[in-house]
Amino acid sequence: MRKLKLQVQISVDGFIGGPNGEMDWLTCPWDQELDAYVEALTAPVDGIVLGRKLAEGFIPHWAAVAADEGNPDVAAGRKFTDTPKVVFSRTLTQSAWANTTLARAELPAAIGQLKQRPGGDLMAYGGASFVGSLIAHDLIDEYHLLVNPVAIGRGLPIFQQLPEKRPLQLLAARTFACGITALHYRPQRG
Repeated sequence: MRKLKLQVQISVDGFIGGPNGEMDWLTCPWDQELDAYVEALTAPVDGIVLGRKLAEGFIPHWAAVAADEGNPDVAAGRKFTDTPKVVFSRTLTQSAWANTTLARAELPAAIGQLKQRPGGDLMAYGGASFVGSLIAHDLIDEYHLLVNPVAIGRGLPIFQQLPEKRPLQLLAARTFACGITALHYRPQRG
């Protein structure tokens, strides 16, 4: 069965965006070692799941990067553009993007069906609401948290929807020269 992995940048105090979605606290630029780490993490992925809000910026951004031969991130742009995507939305009726389908079914059922399909693992990207729902429904099989060396005090959390505590097993921790620490966890399920 395919795994659903979550890759997200997060502050040390647990937020993935400022109160209004601000991202000015992210560590930029990354170092080459972190770029290579993320490239290796995404290489075996052959499906991406996204919430609608993130998809509206994510998909066009990476398509533009993929089309720009002079962009140093062109390979990542092609990976994100060429990988099939499923966008979860309650409001969209058709996809405006190539290589993308919409899912309107309930999240647990739709993710369960995606995991049953043959192929490589899935990667989830999204805003706080979408990612929080994936976490609350215990759909994430691996957490890849890119912890930025900053506390922002308030913002958009992703663990606030948990119905009860969720034990996680640390599989790896790795620090990078730019200050980001990559934490790799697996849920401890009974």
